[in-house]
Amino acid sequence: MRRSSRSVTNNIAEGYGRFHYKENIQFCRISRGSLYELLDQLIIAKEENYIDNQIFENTRLMIMDCIKVLNGFINYLDNANSN
Repeated sequence: MRRSSRSVTNNIAEGYGRFHYKENIQFCRISRGSLYELLDQLIIAKEENYIDNQIFENTRLMIMDCIKVLNGFINYLDNANSN
């Protein structure tokens, strides 16, 4: 879970450093994949009773919020690239 959560910000930073919209978007998509990987690991942690329902739900909501924000950023970059 640590590796996938850190991968999210690492890929956003790497994409930003590329200075090209299409490359930045691609790294943001990789970040989004890492968020879904983190969500899967969270589900497994719940199924294996490592975490309770409250921790699961609070963390799931945070992950979904991050996905929404990242999708918005991807859309912004895509629109900026079109102009």
